Amino acid sequence: MRHFLISSVAVLALCATAPAVMAQTTAPAAASSEAQSEDARLNAFFDQAFQEWIALSPQSMTALGLKTDYDKLDDVSDAASARSLALQEAQLARMKAEFDPSKLNAQSKMSWRLFEYGVQQARLSNQWRDWGFQFAANGNPTTSLPVFLINNHRISSVADAEAYVSRINEAERYMGQVATTLKARAAEGVVSPRFVFAPSIENTRNVITGAPFDNGAENPVWADFQKKVGALDADQATKDRLLASARAALTGPYKRGFDTVLTALAEVQPMADSDAGVWRLPQGEAYYNARLQLSTTTDLTADQIHQIGLDEVARIQREMEVIKAKVGFEGSLQDFFVFLKTDPRFQYPNTPEGKEQYLTDARAFIAQVMGVAPQWFSNLPKAALEVRAVEPFREATASIAFYNAPAPDGSRPGIYYVNLSDMTQVLKPQIEGISYHEGAPGHHFQIAYAQEIEGLPRFRRFGGYGAYAEGWGLYAEQLGKEMGFYQDPYSDFGRLSTELWRAVRLVTDTGLHAKRWSREQAMDYFRQNSLLSERDIGKEVERYITNPGQATSYKIGELKIEELRHKAEATLGARFDIKDFHAVVLGSGSVPLDVLADQVDTWIAAGGGKPAL
Repeated sequence: MRHFLISSVAVLALCATAPAVMAQTTAPAAASSEAQSEDARLNAFFDQAFQEWIALSPQSMTALGLKTDYDKLDDVSDAASARSLALQEAQLARMKAEFDPSKLNAQSKMSWRLFEYGVQQARLSNQWRDWGFQFAANGNPTTSLPVFLINNHRISSVADAEAYVSRINEAERYMGQVATTLKARAAEGVVSPRFVFAPSIENTRNVITGAPFDNGAENPVWADFQKKVGALDADQATKDRLLASARAALTGPYKRGFDTVLTALAEVQPMADSDAGVWRLPQGEAYYNARLQLSTTTDLTADQIHQIGLDEVARIQREMEVIKAKVGFEGSLQDFFVFLKTDPRFQYPNTPEGKEQYLTDARAFIAQVMGVAPQWFSNLPKAALEVRAVEPFREATASIAFYNAPAPDGSRPGIYYVNLSDMTQVLKPQIEGISYHEGAPGHHFQIAYAQEIEGLPRFRRFGGYGAYAEGWGLYAEQLGKEMGFYQDPYSDFGRLSTELWRAVRLVTDTGLHAKRWSREQAMDYFRQNSLLSERDIGKEVERYITNPGQATSYKIGELKIEELRHKAEATLGARFDIKDFHAVVLGSGSVPLDVLADQVDTWIAAGGGKPAL
């Protein structure tokens, strides 16, 4: 799982269609000048539109390295969501009224197409906004806020520190809006599943635990603020003033805000009477269909996705049987799963040393990719990549592993996070594949690099579509084998197991939400058909229940990328170059799958070679 800065709008740089040939009666120089003028005007419009859009989100501006509204948190009310969509609709109307697409070059036409597509997706997402679960199995607003402050809010001046304190104070208003929405949706029958409440309440309490809230170890936000203020070039009196104001803000407005959410969670919890999929919600079937469309950028139905999953599970398990025989294991594939999950050689010690060894191994896997990457990629991201363990205060609701994008100005690296809450549930054979997916050549080579592409409108550099992004991450796992890795057969089996995991997702996600499987049925299917540990099976199924459709994006995206690569190899033959193919796929950032297909088809039709970005 990866985290995007902006997920409702998209990306692209490569020309998807060849530029139209000008009529011979038109003077070439004049036509070129006119086109450039229209393209330049449109690019200026996109830049202004992006600025207007992110101006609605102080936290997005901070994530981009900007210090505008540095003392504010986002408005997370329903009214704010409506304002955001209204702005995007108005911008789309302006674009259509003020520009002539016939005068644009191919790249600008692609930007036009993606801008319009992004608004269409925002429109669909907003239509079903009230059906979303704020508190999910893999995250919630009460833990994401302290992570934002710690990871994103830099302090290089006294004014920055004062802005940090202002944001601590803002938490009361922010969390009040979270609580209001939680209760309003519950009143309409949209209540998170039962299993969400206990860990969400625990995590929310963790956020206001420790000094200065009590006599325990220092709270992470308090520790972060002290560290950042301590590094300031300021006199001690100023530092003391800042620390006193932060302490008062934390123990006052900040704590009151989180207490408000705790009260709302306690009020809504008795209404949680089911752990079933979203079919149980009002208009649940239509909501799930919309979620599939948003998650895959395709019109595939739940039945089609379910069948694709079944077919992929069978194919991957056939490949697994080959490795099982190679290592001399006698017994069924399910027996082999049990062996890998229970034999101590495939686990780390459940100790601080065991956790540190996992991080060391993950870093080594990424380092070996970096060593050979120039043989496979023409362009690599400049941003640094770090591997970190998920902070203890959010382990209970954090995903197994995920990626956080770097700041464009280099002030924050790309971060590959791993959840090491229980090392008995971590399987060594899977670490290599997960590292390639979340780190390199996966999300870092894709998301960080896209942010650095010069000349693209910012909505394309920082936008994202899950099917493309997660499809690339899964493709990167297989690419690691082509790059010469997975030398240990058990690690290679681990690679297949993580691919199988994503195929099982297609079956279980659609099973839960379209075929009315129970939580236990989905977990049972996982046990019979995957290598996941018991903890991870539980986390996965609960994640799918609370985030419908998202889990289908991985396999659907990966299958499309593989399909396009096979098509390019078959058509181009000896002219096929893997670096050029990767430049086509990555050179435009995150795009819908039909746009990606157009890109690759155009490149193939041109005879391959280095794409003209």
